[in-house]
Amino acid sequence: MKKFDKERVLLAVAGPVIALAVAFALSAIVLLASGKNPVEPFALMFEQATFSDIQVLIINQASMYYIAALAVAIGFRMNLFNIGVDGQYQLGAFMAAVVGTHMNLPAVLQIPLLLLTAVFTGAFWAGIAGVLKVTRGVSEVVATIMLNAIATSLIVYMWKPEVFGVKIGNNSTTGEMHESGWVPGIDMGEAGEIYGLVVLAALLGIGYWVVLNRTRFGFDLRASGASTTAAAASGVNPKRMVLTAMLISGGLAGLAGLPILLGDSHTYNLNFPTGIGFLGIGIALLGRNSPVGIAFAALLWAWLDKASPELDFHGYDKEIAVIMQGLIVLSVVVSYEAVREWGLRRQQRRVGAELAAGHVLGADNNTTKEVAGR
Repeated sequence: MKKFDKERVLLAVAGPVIALAVAFALSAIVLLASGKNPVEPFALMFEQATFSDIQVLIINQASMYYIAALAVAIGFRMNLFNIGVDGQYQLGAFMAAVVGTHMNLPAVLQIPLLLLTAVFTGAFWAGIAGVLKVTRGVSEVVATIMLNAIATSLIVYMWKPEVFGVKIGNNSTTGEMHESGWVPGIDMGEAGEIYGLVVLAALLGIGYWVVLNRTRFGFDLRASGASTTAAAASGVNPKRMVLTAMLISGGLAGLAGLPILLGDSHTYNLNFPTGIGFLGIGIALLGRNSPVGIAFAALLWAWLDKASPELDFHGYDKEIAVIMQGLIVLSVVVSYEAVREWGLRRQQRRVGAELAAGHVLGADNNTTKEVAGR
Protein backbone atom coordinates (compact mmCIF):
# COMPACT_ATOMS: atom_id res chain seq x y z
CA MET A 1 0.00 0.00 0.00
CA LYS A 2 1.33 3.45 -0.93
CA LYS A 3 2.18 5.97 1.77
CA PHE A 4 -0.61 8.29 0.56
CA ASP A 5 -3.17 5.46 0.76
CA LYS A 6 -2.03 4.58 4.26
CA GLU A 7 -2.52 8.18 5.34
CA ARG A 8 -6.03 8.22 3.86
CA VAL A 9 -6.94 5.05 5.77
CA LEU A 10 -5.43 6.48 8.94
CA LEU A 11 -7.44 9.68 8.59
CA ALA A 12 -10.64 7.72 7.88
CA VAL A 13 -10.23 5.53 10.96
CA ALA A 14 -8.88 8.15 13.36
CA GLY A 15 -12.09 10.24 13.52
CA PRO A 16 -14.48 7.46 14.66
CA VAL A 17 -11.92 5.96 17.04
CA ILE A 18 -11.26 9.30 18.72
CA ALA A 19 -15.00 10.05 18.89
CA LEU A 20 -15.77 6.71 20.56
CA ALA A 21 -12.87 7.03 23.00
CA VAL A 22 -13.94 10.54 24.01
CA ALA A 23 -17.60 9.48 24.34
CA PHE A 24 -16.70 6.52 26.58
CA ALA A 25 -14.40 8.70 28.70
CA LEU A 26 -17.00 11.45 29.14
CA SER A 27 -19.68 8.87 30.00
CA ALA A 28 -17.39 7.43 32.65
CA ILE A 29 -16.89 10.93 34.08
CA VAL A 30 -20.69 11.40 34.24
CA LEU A 31 -21.01 8.11 36.13
CA LEU A 32 -18.17 9.03 38.46
CA ALA A 33 -19.71 12.43 39.17
CA SER A 34 -22.99 10.74 40.12
CA GLY A 35 -21.20 8.45 42.58
CA LYS A 36 -21.45 5.32 40.42
CA ASN A 37 -18.85 2.84 39.24
CA PRO A 38 -17.55 4.24 35.91
CA VAL A 39 -16.56 0.83 34.52
CA GLU A 40 -19.21 -1.70 35.58
CA PRO A 41 -22.03 -0.41 33.30
CA PHE A 42 -19.86 -0.90 30.22
CA ALA A 43 -18.81 -4.36 31.41
CA LEU A 44 -22.47 -5.28 31.87
CA MET A 45 -23.39 -4.08 28.39
CA PHE A 46 -20.44 -5.86 26.80
CA GLU A 47 -21.53 -9.03 28.59
CA GLN A 48 -25.02 -8.68 27.12
CA ALA A 49 -23.55 -8.66 23.63
CA THR A 50 -22.30 -12.22 24.18
CA PHE A 51 -25.84 -13.61 24.51
CA SER A 52 -27.33 -14.97 21.29
CA ASP A 53 -30.82 -13.53 21.87
CA ILE A 54 -29.38 -10.04 22.40
CA GLN A 55 -27.27 -10.46 19.28
CA VAL A 56 -30.42 -11.18 17.25
CA LEU A 57 -32.10 -8.09 18.69
CA ILE A 58 -29.02 -5.98 17.86
CA ILE A 59 -28.91 -7.20 14.25
CA ASN A 60 -32.64 -6.60 13.78
CA GLN A 61 -32.46 -3.09 15.21
CA ALA A 62 -29.29 -2.30 13.28
CA SER A 63 -30.99 -3.17 9.98
CA MET A 64 -33.46 -0.30 10.43
CA TYR A 65 -30.77 2.09 11.63
CA TYR A 66 -28.61 1.15 8.66
CA ILE A 67 -31.25 1.93 6.04
CA ALA A 68 -32.14 5.23 7.74
CA ALA A 69 -28.46 6.20 7.90
CA LEU A 70 -27.99 5.40 4.20
CA ALA A 71 -30.88 7.75 3.47
CA VAL A 72 -29.15 10.51 5.46
CA ALA A 73 -25.78 9.74 3.84
CA ILE A 74 -27.18 10.20 0.33
CA GLY A 75 -28.18 13.72 1.33
CA PHE A 76 -24.81 14.39 2.96
CA ARG A 77 -23.01 13.34 -0.24
CA MET A 78 -24.99 16.01 -2.07
CA ASN A 79 -24.32 18.53 0.73
CA LEU A 80 -27.99 18.28 1.74
CA PHE A 81 -29.23 17.86 5.31
CA ASN A 82 -32.35 15.69 5.03
CA ILE A 83 -33.63 16.04 8.57
CA GLY A 84 -37.00 14.69 7.42
CA VAL A 85 -35.91 11.03 7.26
CA ASP A 86 -37.98 10.30 10.36
CA GLY A 87 -41.21 11.62 8.84
CA GLN A 88 -40.49 9.87 5.54
CA TYR A 89 -39.78 6.60 7.35
CA GLN A 90 -42.96 6.74 9.44
CA LEU A 91 -45.19 7.71 6.53
CA GLY A 92 -43.65 5.04 4.29
CA ALA A 93 -44.19 2.33 6.92
CA PHE A 94 -47.74 3.52 7.62
CA MET A 95 -48.79 3.45 3.96
CA ALA A 96 -47.18 0.04 3.46
CA ALA A 97 -49.15 -1.24 6.46
CA VAL A 98 -52.39 0.18 5.05
CA VAL A 99 -51.81 -1.41 1.63
CA GLY A 100 -50.80 -4.69 3.25
CA THR A 101 -54.04 -4.71 5.25
CA HIS A 102 -56.41 -3.88 2.41
CA MET A 103 -54.81 -5.82 -0.45
CA ASN A 104 -54.14 -9.55 -0.54
CA LEU A 105 -52.09 -10.62 -3.56
CA PRO A 106 -49.80 -13.65 -3.84
CA ALA A 107 -46.59 -13.17 -1.85
CA VAL A 108 -44.51 -12.83 -5.03
CA LEU A 109 -46.55 -9.71 -5.87
CA GLN A 110 -47.58 -8.53 -2.40
CA ILE A 111 -44.10 -8.07 -0.96
CA PRO A 112 -42.72 -6.05 -3.93
CA LEU A 113 -45.92 -3.97 -3.82
CA LEU A 114 -45.34 -3.12 -0.16
CA LEU A 115 -41.69 -2.27 -0.80
CA LEU A 116 -42.61 0.01 -3.71
CA THR A 117 -45.37 1.63 -1.64
CA ALA A 118 -42.86 2.54 1.06
CA VAL A 119 -40.28 3.76 -1.46
CA PHE A 120 -42.69 5.97 -3.41
CA THR A 121 -44.28 7.36 -0.25
CA GLY A 122 -40.91 8.33 1.23
CA ALA A 123 -39.69 9.71 -2.10
CA PHE A 124 -42.84 11.76 -2.57
CA TRP A 125 -42.57 13.27 0.91
CA ALA A 126 -38.88 14.12 0.47
CA GLY A 127 -39.58 15.35 -3.05
CA ILE A 128 -41.77 18.14 -1.67
CA ALA A 129 -38.73 19.58 0.13
CA GLY A 130 -36.63 19.03 -3.00
CA VAL A 131 -39.08 20.92 -5.22
CA LEU A 132 -39.28 23.79 -2.72
CA LYS A 133 -35.49 24.04 -2.67
CA VAL A 134 -34.91 24.05 -6.43
CA THR A 135 -37.88 26.28 -7.31
CA ARG A 136 -38.08 28.67 -4.36
CA GLY A 137 -34.73 28.31 -2.63
CA VAL A 138 -36.31 27.03 0.61
CA SER A 139 -33.75 25.38 2.90
CA GLU A 140 -34.22 21.62 2.99
CA VAL A 141 -33.61 21.72 6.76
CA VAL A 142 -36.58 24.02 7.38
CA ALA A 143 -38.81 22.25 4.85
CA THR A 144 -38.13 18.73 6.14
CA ILE A 145 -38.59 19.76 9.79
CA MET A 146 -42.03 21.12 8.95
CA LEU A 147 -42.82 18.05 6.84
CA ASN A 148 -41.98 15.85 9.83
CA ALA A 149 -44.65 17.60 11.86
CA ILE A 150 -47.14 17.37 9.01
CA ALA A 151 -46.40 13.65 8.57
CA THR A 152 -47.11 12.99 12.25
CA SER A 153 -50.42 14.86 12.08
CA LEU A 154 -51.34 13.10 8.83
CA ILE A 155 -50.74 9.69 10.42
CA VAL A 156 -52.91 10.65 13.41
CA TYR A 157 -55.68 11.63 11.01
CA MET A 158 -55.41 8.42 8.99
CA TRP A 159 -55.52 6.41 12.22
CA LYS A 160 -59.15 7.40 12.65
CA PRO A 161 -61.54 4.41 12.32
CA GLU A 162 -63.43 6.16 9.54
CA VAL A 163 -60.22 6.45 7.50
CA PHE A 164 -57.71 3.57 7.83
CA GLY A 165 -57.50 3.07 11.60
CA VAL A 166 -58.53 0.03 13.61
CA LYS A 167 -58.97 0.49 17.36
CA ILE A 168 -57.72 -2.36 19.55
CA GLY A 169 -58.35 -1.29 23.14
CA ASN A 170 -56.56 2.01 23.61
CA ASN A 171 -54.16 1.31 20.77
CA SER A 172 -54.59 2.82 17.32
CA THR A 173 -53.50 0.42 14.56
CA THR A 174 -53.84 -0.10 10.84
CA GLY A 175 -55.13 -3.64 11.39
CA GLU A 176 -53.11 -6.81 10.83
CA MET A 177 -51.57 -7.21 7.39
CA HIS A 178 -52.35 -10.24 5.23
CA GLU A 179 -49.83 -13.04 5.64
CA SER A 180 -48.84 -12.82 1.98
CA GLY A 181 -47.02 -9.60 2.89
CA TRP A 182 -45.06 -11.13 5.76
CA VAL A 183 -41.36 -11.68 5.11
CA PRO A 184 -40.08 -14.87 6.77
CA GLY A 185 -37.08 -14.44 9.02
CA ILE A 186 -33.91 -16.44 9.56
CA ASP A 187 -34.60 -18.92 12.37
CA MET A 188 -31.87 -18.80 15.02
CA GLY A 189 -33.48 -21.33 17.35
CA GLU A 190 -34.03 -20.18 20.92
CA ALA A 191 -32.33 -16.87 20.13
CA GLY A 192 -35.27 -15.87 17.92
CA GLU A 193 -35.50 -14.78 14.31
CA ILE A 194 -33.40 -12.35 12.31
CA TYR A 195 -35.62 -10.18 10.12
CA GLY A 196 -35.69 -11.36 6.53
CA LEU A 197 -35.20 -7.81 5.28
CA VAL A 198 -31.76 -7.67 6.90
CA VAL A 199 -30.70 -9.04 3.52
CA LEU A 200 -32.34 -6.03 1.84
CA ALA A 201 -30.38 -3.68 4.11
CA ALA A 202 -27.12 -5.37 3.06
CA LEU A 203 -28.05 -5.16 -0.63
CA LEU A 204 -28.88 -1.47 -0.25
CA GLY A 205 -25.44 -0.88 1.26
CA ILE A 206 -23.77 -2.62 -1.68
CA GLY A 207 -25.93 -0.70 -4.15
CA TYR A 208 -25.11 2.58 -2.39
CA TRP A 209 -21.36 1.95 -2.79
CA VAL A 210 -21.61 0.82 -6.41
CA VAL A 211 -23.78 3.75 -7.49
CA LEU A 212 -21.65 6.40 -5.77
CA ASN A 213 -18.25 5.01 -6.72
CA ARG A 214 -18.74 3.15 -9.98
CA THR A 215 -21.31 5.13 -11.98
CA ARG A 216 -21.44 8.49 -13.74
CA PHE A 217 -24.49 9.43 -11.69
CA GLY A 218 -22.55 8.86 -8.47
CA PHE A 219 -19.70 11.02 -9.74
CA ASP A 220 -22.13 13.80 -10.69
CA LEU A 221 -23.77 13.53 -7.26
CA ARG A 222 -20.49 13.84 -5.39
CA ALA A 223 -19.25 16.58 -7.71
CA SER A 224 -22.44 18.60 -7.21
CA GLY A 225 -22.12 18.22 -3.45
CA ALA A 226 -18.51 19.39 -3.52
CA SER A 227 -19.11 22.41 -5.79
CA THR A 228 -22.29 23.27 -7.66
CA THR A 229 -20.50 25.80 -9.87
CA ALA A 230 -17.80 23.32 -10.88
CA ALA A 231 -20.44 20.65 -11.53
CA ALA A 232 -22.48 23.06 -13.64
CA ALA A 233 -19.37 23.97 -15.64
CA SER A 234 -18.90 20.27 -16.47
CA GLY A 235 -22.46 19.97 -17.75
CA VAL A 236 -24.27 18.76 -14.62
CA ASN A 237 -27.62 20.32 -13.75
CA PRO A 238 -27.29 21.11 -9.99
CA LYS A 239 -31.03 21.60 -9.45
CA ARG A 240 -31.85 18.27 -11.04
CA MET A 241 -29.19 16.60 -8.86
CA VAL A 242 -30.66 18.19 -5.71
CA LEU A 243 -34.14 16.92 -6.56
CA THR A 244 -32.83 13.47 -7.52
CA ALA A 245 -30.81 13.19 -4.31
CA MET A 246 -33.83 14.13 -2.19
CA LEU A 247 -36.02 11.59 -4.00
CA ILE A 248 -33.49 8.79 -3.50
CA SER A 249 -32.92 9.77 0.12
CA GLY A 250 -36.66 9.77 0.78
CA GLY A 251 -37.14 6.46 -1.02
CA LEU A 252 -34.51 4.81 1.17
CA ALA A 253 -36.02 6.41 4.27
CA GLY A 254 -39.40 4.92 3.40
CA LEU A 255 -37.86 1.45 3.60
CA ALA A 256 -36.32 1.92 7.06
CA GLY A 257 -39.37 0.65 8.96
CA LEU A 258 -40.13 -2.35 6.77
CA PRO A 259 -37.80 -4.88 8.45
CA ILE A 260 -39.89 -4.76 11.64
CA LEU A 261 -43.20 -4.13 9.86
CA LEU A 262 -42.98 -7.11 7.51
CA GLY A 263 -40.91 -9.29 9.84
CA ASP A 264 -42.51 -8.85 13.25
CA SER A 265 -45.28 -6.34 14.04
CA HIS A 266 -47.33 -6.78 10.82
CA THR A 267 -49.19 -3.59 11.73
CA TYR A 268 -48.47 0.07 12.35
CA ASN A 269 -49.56 1.07 15.84
CA LEU A 270 -48.66 3.36 18.74
CA ASN A 271 -45.82 1.02 19.71
CA PHE A 272 -44.09 1.31 16.34
CA PRO A 273 -40.50 2.62 16.76
CA THR A 274 -40.04 6.37 16.32
CA GLY A 275 -36.97 8.58 16.12
CA ILE A 276 -35.06 6.20 13.85
CA GLY A 277 -34.60 8.92 11.24
CA PHE A 278 -32.93 11.23 13.75
CA LEU A 279 -30.66 8.45 15.00
CA GLY A 280 -29.70 7.85 11.37
CA ILE A 281 -28.05 11.29 11.31
CA GLY A 282 -25.63 10.39 14.11
CA ILE A 283 -24.97 6.96 12.62
CA ALA A 284 -24.20 8.42 9.18
CA LEU A 285 -21.84 10.95 10.77
CA LEU A 286 -20.02 8.29 12.80
CA GLY A 287 -19.78 6.03 9.76
CA ARG A 288 -18.45 8.90 7.63
CA ASN A 289 -21.06 8.16 4.94
CA SER A 290 -19.27 4.91 4.12
CA PRO A 291 -21.47 1.78 3.81
CA VAL A 292 -19.05 -0.27 5.92
CA GLY A 293 -18.57 2.50 8.47
CA ILE A 294 -22.33 3.02 8.72
CA ALA A 295 -22.79 -0.74 9.31
CA PHE A 296 -20.44 -0.68 12.31
CA ALA A 297 -22.04 2.51 13.63
CA ALA A 298 -25.54 1.00 13.29
CA LEU A 299 -24.46 -2.10 15.21
CA LEU A 300 -22.92 0.10 17.91
CA TRP A 301 -26.11 2.14 18.26
CA ALA A 302 -28.24 -1.02 18.35
CA TRP A 303 -25.95 -2.53 20.99
CA LEU A 304 -26.37 0.55 23.20
CA ASP A 305 -30.15 0.28 22.80
CA LYS A 306 -30.52 -3.44 23.44
CA ALA A 307 -27.86 -3.96 26.10
CA SER A 308 -28.74 -0.94 28.26
CA PRO A 309 -31.99 -2.33 29.81
CA GLU A 310 -29.85 -4.73 31.84
CA LEU A 311 -28.43 -1.74 33.73
CA ASP A 312 -31.77 -1.23 35.55
CA PHE A 313 -31.29 -4.55 37.33
CA HIS A 314 -27.91 -3.48 38.73
CA GLY A 315 -28.80 -0.05 40.08
CA TYR A 316 -27.73 1.95 37.05
CA ASP A 317 -29.89 4.15 34.87
CA LYS A 318 -30.22 2.75 31.36
CA GLU A 319 -30.27 6.35 30.13
CA ILE A 320 -26.47 6.21 30.31
CA ALA A 321 -26.72 4.67 26.83
CA VAL A 322 -28.71 7.67 25.60
CA ILE A 323 -26.11 10.00 27.13
CA MET A 324 -23.38 8.07 25.35
CA GLN A 325 -25.20 8.32 22.01
CA GLY A 326 -25.43 12.09 22.41
CA LEU A 327 -21.79 12.33 23.42
CA ILE A 328 -20.79 10.27 20.38
CA VAL A 329 -22.51 12.76 18.07
CA LEU A 330 -20.80 15.71 19.77
CA SER A 331 -17.45 13.92 19.80
CA VAL A 332 -17.80 13.05 16.11
CA VAL A 333 -18.10 16.71 15.15
CA VAL A 334 -15.11 17.76 17.27
CA SER A 335 -12.86 14.80 16.42
CA TYR A 336 -13.52 14.95 12.67
CA GLU A 337 -12.63 18.63 12.61
CA ALA A 338 -9.47 17.93 14.60
CA VAL A 339 -8.50 15.05 12.29
CA ARG A 340 -9.23 17.23 9.23
CA GLU A 341 -6.94 19.98 10.53
CA TRP A 342 -4.26 17.41 11.34
CA GLY A 343 -4.55 15.94 7.83
CA LEU A 344 -4.24 19.38 6.24
CA ARG A 345 -1.11 20.15 8.25
CA ARG A 346 0.44 16.82 7.21
CA GLN A 347 -0.35 17.54 3.56
CA GLN A 348 1.16 21.02 3.83
CA ARG A 349 4.33 19.64 5.40
CA ARG A 350 4.59 16.92 2.74
CA VAL A 351 4.10 19.43 -0.09
CA GLY A 352 6.66 21.75 1.52
CA ALA A 353 9.16 18.92 1.82
CA GLU A 354 8.61 17.90 -1.82
CA LEU A 355 9.06 21.50 -3.01
CA ALA A 356 12.22 21.85 -0.96
CA ALA A 357 13.57 18.58 -2.33
CA GLY A 358 12.74 19.72 -5.87
CA HIS A 359 14.53 23.03 -5.28
CA VAL A 360 17.65 21.26 -4.01
CA LEU A 361 17.54 18.82 -6.93
CA GLY A 362 17.20 21.72 -9.37
CA ALA A 363 20.14 23.49 -7.80
CA ASP A 364 22.28 20.35 -8.05
CA ASN A 365 21.35 19.94 -11.72
CA ASN A 366 22.34 23.55 -12.47
CA THR A 367 25.67 23.02 -10.72
CA THR A 368 26.31 19.88 -12.75
CA LYS A 369 25.53 21.74 -15.98
CA GLU A 370 27.92 24.56 -15.04
CA VAL A 371 30.72 22.11 -14.34
CA ALA A 372 30.05 20.28 -17.60
CA GLY A 373 30.08 23.56 -19.49
CA ARG A 374 33.50 24.41 -18.13
